[in-house]
Amino acid sequence: MKKLCIIALLLAFTGILQAQPLSKGVKQLTRIEFVFDSSQSMWSRWESSTKMDVSKNLLCNLIDSLRKIDNLELALRVYGHQKNYPPQDCDDTKLEVPFGPLNHKRIKDKVNSLSPSGTTPIALSLIACENDFPDRNARNIIILITDGKEECGGDPCAVSLALQRKGIVLKPFIIGVGLDVTTKSAFDCMGKYYDANTEAAFKNILNIVISQALNNTSAQVNILDKYNKPTESNIDFTLYDANSGIIKYNYIHTLNTKGVPDTLYIDPISTYKLVVHTIPPVEKTDITLTPGKHNTIGINAPTGYLYLKQEGKSDYGDLKCIIRKANEFKTLHVQSFGRTDRLLEGKYDLEILTTPRITLSKVDITQSSTTTIEIPKPGLVSLQMPTEGYGAIFLEDKGKLEFVLNLDDTATYQNYVLQPGRYRVVYRRRGANETLYTVEKPFVIESSKSVALNLR
Repeated sequence: MKKLCIIALLLAFTGILQAQPLSKGVKQLTRIEFVFDSSQSMWSRWESSTKMDVSKNLLCNLIDSLRKIDNLELALRVYGHQKNYPPQDCDDTKLEVPFGPLNHKRIKDKVNSLSPSGTTPIALSLIACENDFPDRNARNIIILITDGKEECGGDPCAVSLALQRKGIVLKPFIIGVGLDVTTKSAFDCMGKYYDANTEAAFKNILNIVISQALNNTSAQVNILDKYNKPTESNIDFTLYDANSGIIKYNYIHTLNTKGVPDTLYIDPISTYKLVVHTIPPVEKTDITLTPGKHNTIGINAPTGYLYLKQEGKSDYGDLKCIIRKANEFKTLHVQSFGRTDRLLEGKYDLEILTTPRITLSKVDITQSSTTTIEIPKPGLVSLQMPTEGYGAIFLEDKGKLEFVLNLDDTATYQNYVLQPGRYRVVYRRRGANETLYTVEKPFVIESSKSVALNLR
């Protein structure tokens, strides 16, 4: 019964592949490889017949229904059919019908000729599937039909995940035939598992899946503001396959002409992780889609704006600001002055790369509002030294000296752009080997003004 259920699911899945427009224009090629269990246990009675006979009939009917579907290629791999058990032969797996057009009859003939005899090397069969698919440029799908779990010591879950991470296949479908509860749980990590305990239940599942398969699977991503309204847009977002980590879709979020999030057509097979590339990014994991229905994916990401302003042309050139979340060290973003950038609602620490640097703590960014940070224009100090030497500039702040920069010990004429404030410069010429030759001069920097000092 489980095998029948699996086959039905496979048929439905095939319908999904055929019907779903994953992108506008030419439909992508889909390849489905059936991995069919022909181990000795398939002789067991199940409902009206044996597991093998029921599975054969259902699979063959499915193959017939796929004949007229465009952009679809099929293949058949069988295990447990070449050697008798006992003894156990864990190498008993074979690609019986490779991918190709119009091979439906070959697959049916092979399925009808099978006689269960051997063991169940599921992991080895999945490993072999990697070379069965001609390339990775199609939607490559494995449908496993089995009545038992791995019997050869392999790890089907690890193999399945490796195939997905390599981008070779999408998440496999597993159709179980008459499995007990303990055995069913062994397939959960492999892919999307389907189970039927009776033929009647299988028929019901088959009808539901086929109905879903004949419809496109659509979705919209609602990026929610702080009022839980889907008003946020024009932000890049990425949907990753949650199992393999592979990038599946990458879009700039769009509101359509009606002001609602635009509809996307997304492959319903995968479980997804959504990352919205706000600053900082937000993500949502374990997203599943209901095939044949319109799905809504909501994620909270209220944003506001930060405008960095300095009047006129900056004497620093391209002045930058380091942005961090409040009380955190990690750099989130580096923003240029004169720009307005979008940030997630919250509090941020800013480090403006002026000389000396300006630090601002807990700057508030609020929903749909613009926070403006304006700094005064700098001034200029010109230093003339009699010879090359050593020195530094300090800022006077609340009775203390704060280091700003070291002088260039190879130049006798130097210019420095500084923020408004009270400063001191100290200098000692090279070759003067006594501390008393130190020269110290205070000076004041005002916006857009310059001051010249002779350090004799």
